[in-house]
Amino acid sequence: MLPDAWGFICPVHTPDGEPCGLLNHLTSDCTVSVTQDPEKVANIPTTLVSLGMQPIGLAPGLRTVPNAECYVVMLEGKMLGMLPRAIAAQVVQKLRLLKIDGEIIPNQTEIAFIPQRTGGQFPGLFLFIGPARMLRPVKNLLCNKTELIGSFEQVYMDICVTPDEAYPQLTTHMELAKTSFLSNLAQLIPMPDCNQSPRNMYQCQMGKQTMGTPCHNWDKQCIAKMYRLQTPATPLFRPVHHDNIDLDNYAMGTNAIVAVISYTGYDMEDAMIINKSAFERGFAAGNIYKSEYVELTGESFFARDPKDATLNPFLDNDGLPFKGAQLEKNTPLYCYFDYNVHSYHVVRYHGSEEAIVDNVKLGYPLQDSGRGIGRGNTSVVSKQLIITYRVPRNPTVGDKFASRAGQKGICSQQWPAIDLPFTESGMIPDIIFNPHGFPSRMTIAMMIETMAGKTAACHGLVHDATPFRYDENNTAIDYFGRLLEQSGYDYYGTERMYSGVDGREMKVDIFFGVVHYQRLRHMVSDKWQVR
Repeated sequence: MLPDAWGFICPVHTPDGEPCGLLNHLTSDCTVSVTQDPEKVANIPTTLVSLGMQPIGLAPGLRTVPNAECYVVMLEGKMLGMLPRAIAAQVVQKLRLLKIDGEIIPNQTEIAFIPQRTGGQFPGLFLFIGPARMLRPVKNLLCNKTELIGSFEQVYMDICVTPDEAYPQLTTHMELAKTSFLSNLAQLIPMPDCNQSPRNMYQCQMGKQTMGTPCHNWDKQCIAKMYRLQTPATPLFRPVHHDNIDLDNYAMGTNAIVAVISYTGYDMEDAMIINKSAFERGFAAGNIYKSEYVELTGESFFARDPKDATLNPFLDNDGLPFKGAQLEKNTPLYCYFDYNVHSYHVVRYHGSEEAIVDNVKLGYPLQDSGRGIGRGNTSVVSKQLIITYRVPRNPTVGDKFASRAGQKGICSQQWPAIDLPFTESGMIPDIIFNPHGFPSRMTIAMMIETMAGKTAACHGLVHDATPFRYDENNTAIDYFGRLLEQSGYDYYGTERMYSGVDGREMKVDIFFGVVHYQRLRHMVSDKWQVR
């Protein structure tokens, strides 16, 4: 990533593969400039003259400093005048203070000061006030206030990340937070600094494929296809950003009890075993909401055929299905009377999956008749029907899951709880995760999450998973290990487990804890071409 992109474009949130680095995402702090107040823009030349700039139209006799000892000053590519090099640094500093104040000149002004350097860029003071420029906030150390800076000026500024990195008389600005270079999705990854970087990229992609809570008015939505998780939960280990954007209102996953053990062979090669009893209790259950649009034009209207008694259990008098009706293949979906042929038409449900009628909406949309909608009585009124039905989608063999550390895998088996291993306290895992998933992926954050989730459940609290909070002297493993000891568990998060088949104690300690799992939208039921 180039220096001028730092803090504006997220280095993590980009796809892997062919479009890597081409498809980029803005950071959570990045904003875009808008058209500025013309009065404040007009103040810029006069302000510069008052600070010591020699305007472009000044007669040679009135110039106090020769042009050879001056920097050129330009506003949006238009030359304003010459600025003596001796006072240039102080003028730039003063301009920044005026920009932060925002009373005289716009606070979205970009002040790019390029000093004279051998082999460097063309020197000068270049100002920009136009719209559609990327800006981001940093703290100006001179006045201890937030300043918006642009991508061009950033390259020639001295910005530190933490106060102890600042050099006296050199560093002028400081980052607002250590995480300000990350996008919204990258900031939701728990402790991304403890993962191998491609895993964080994968999670940014999979966070967008999660079956979650897309909205709260799903009963009023008419989207063609919407995925909703039925039993969501809040993560026990999450970054501060999760609370800043109130993501609890739009829960994205489920907390699962995970045992890291190679148990049956069904958990090999990125596959995972789900506890069949957890599945029957509603673990990761979801729904797909599909909407179907029907329009009747001309003289047709919705009505049930009075002569066909077989329609009575399925359709109401108005020819529309009952709310909550079960739909199977060839079930009557709706019925209408066509005046042109003087007969009733029954339309049947052709979906291969069983569904439930969630909502029936009837309306009269306006259609464009060529002269534009709403001009006189030219618009054609037709009857429109929107049937929304929900398809229950419980996890099945082949459905995709992923932890927030980019550990993706498919459910390969629903194993009876009676045959799964159990701990001394009688806990049976929801998910069996293969230990071979850790060494090559290096997702240490998922190991920390397993321990942190376990302590959070024991102590009844939520842990902070914001990156850069721990270091070599104060490690996350040690912090959560000591909390586990206080709860009566092993420092390393391991437990002795007993075989579900013969009840004997296993001779190894099993890593066991709580992980927030996401159910993804890639489901076997949708992939008809491979079935």
